[in-house]
Amino acid sequence: MNKKQLFEQIKKKQSFLCVGLDTDINKIPQELLALEDPIFEFNKQIISKTAPYAVAYKPNTAFYEVYGAKGWQSLERTLQYLRINHPDVFVIADAKRGDIGNTSANYAKAFFNTLKADALTVAPYMGRDSVEPFLNFEDKWVILLALTSNKGSQDFQYLNVGERMLHQQVLQTATTWASPEQMMFVVGATHPEELGEIRKMLPEYFFLVPGVGAQGGDLQAVAKNGLNDECGLLVNSSRGIIYASNSFDFADRAADEARKLQQQMAEALKAKGII
Repeated sequence: MNKKQLFEQIKKKQSFLCVGLDTDINKIPQELLALEDPIFEFNKQIISKTAPYAVAYKPNTAFYEVYGAKGWQSLERTLQYLRINHPDVFVIADAKRGDIGNTSANYAKAFFNTLKADALTVAPYMGRDSVEPFLNFEDKWVILLALTSNKGSQDFQYLNVGERMLHQQVLQTATTWASPEQMMFVVGATHPEELGEIRKMLPEYFFLVPGVGAQGGDLQAVAKNGLNDECGLLVNSSRGIIYASNSFDFADRAADEARKLQQQMAEALKAKGII
């Protein structure tokens, strides 16, 4: 999916919601555990109910890799279900890969060719040659970690590097590697003021913004500081949506939470003059 197509979906659904599929088998409804593939069944029902309100889905691969081959099969089935039933959504593999060039090239093939994800989260620490292999795929995206929403982001990301903080240097340098048609950046919702500064630095890039909901990020503050003329945001909510209920009505309650966020997003898009 290219940038124009993503923006069209945002306008069509009046939403910039990304639903995180961080599916923990210990938190899903007990009645699903008797099924052959409870993780996939949970994901399928969540997707089917929230798809009217979401433009993107982001399975975090750790929640699948932990179960070995069976978990990976659940991930493959989830992405296949999305591609067949909801081909208009943007699919992010949240794997945070980053290694030397030939290893990165194989990671890229795994997620873009085999799993057919639209985007992959990538760690920038090893530098340009570790990121470039992910950029050699048409209409595929690198989502580079820049300023994350966890408390430990203070440990390194705010260190001064010359006249800038480290995360600012990462952002500035990475813009020389790829255009806004190929690269996005992770900027946590728990840093709304910094988000505004980053938007000034990078007016045309999309940001993937985690941290809304369970992690305490404020959607209105994110929209105020991060929206651009083409939206420029994908705001992720995981636990706040998919675990809204642990009973038989889990998918309907997830839809309720997704709808609430979508309605707030529609208001923000209208205020910005995008829709």
